[in-house]
Amino acid sequence: MKRQPRSSPRSGKTRRTVSIIGTGSYVPEKILTNADLMRMVDTSDEWITTRTGIKERRIAAKDEHTSDMATKAALAAMEQAGVSAKEIDLILLATATPDMMFPSTACLVQTKLGATKAACLDISAACAGFLFAIEIAQQFITSHTYETVLVIGAEKLSSITNWNDRNTCVLFGDGAGAAVLRHRGSAHGVIATHVGSDGTYADILFMPGGGCRTPITLENADKNLQTIHMSGKDVYKQAVIAMLAASKTVLGQAGLTIDDIACVIPHQANLRIIEAIADRLKIPLDRFYVNLDRYGNTSAAAVAIALDEANRTGRIKSGDYILMVVFGGGLTWASTVIEW
Repeated sequence: MKRQPRSSPRSGKTRRTVSIIGTGSYVPEKILTNADLMRMVDTSDEWITTRTGIKERRIAAKDEHTSDMATKAALAAMEQAGVSAKEIDLILLATATPDMMFPSTACLVQTKLGATKAACLDISAACAGFLFAIEIAQQFITSHTYETVLVIGAEKLSSITNWNDRNTCVLFGDGAGAAVLRHRGSAHGVIATHVGSDGTYADILFMPGGGCRTPITLENADKNLQTIHMSGKDVYKQAVIAMLAASKTVLGQAGLTIDDIACVIPHQANLRIIEAIADRLKIPLDRFYVNLDRYGNTSAAAVAIALDEANRTGRIKSGDYILMVVFGGGLTWASTVIEW
């Protein structure tokens, strides 16, 4: 006799909406300006500003690690959300600069927060990691698996930057951003999400050393293999293509047009990329939230920090439709439309 499949305890439940109920961010105290970089490498404020839009970036202290910054951002988000550590069911931490290879940095954050019942997982999707984590969190909440998910993007990129390479060292900074996600019956919250990857472009933005493929040894320790390597022109081209396509895809999924969007929060990598996206979407730059002039590219933390700032400064208001769109090494890209 053929057995009938068992039904899941969650199969009869209606999928729930998911909202961001609190945000938080943290950036280190130390500011590294373009003038400071001029004393380190052959560059100028004019060269950096015209090519990137960056004026300064934050650098973590020697004893300040990704987990420390992530914890501070998480606490700020939890406070705004009115959520205690004991209520958190899942911690998703997006980072390319974990404290160590294992255990996950999310586990270290769990201990610092005292979130004893939370499952913990690191997300490795480079600069797109925070929105990948938002999508994963949404699936756990809509399916009734978890009630409350803490999503964090945190990076200490200064630890993997080649400070002798003027083409890359001017771009990156450190910081963390966080969001608490939960079902909220009075709002639609996350309307649509889109994520994607194309590994054929893995070699245009990567860190070649430090993994099992190329361990760091005495013989190669001086070759800067454990630092960021980037083909700037290729990254620019692919970033514009991917972010534009991701924006159009998620707007279509949401049943909205760009005119419905009150604020676009893009990956904070390069002002010229953001300007190109604005031009191709045919919307003014003032509809974008931009803070890269102050922080540079903080990878997975970038859109999370920008979201928190836009939230806390009143740039986004209840009922607004928000578009977040990101691009990172992998290649990876992601976009999300949220009703705030």
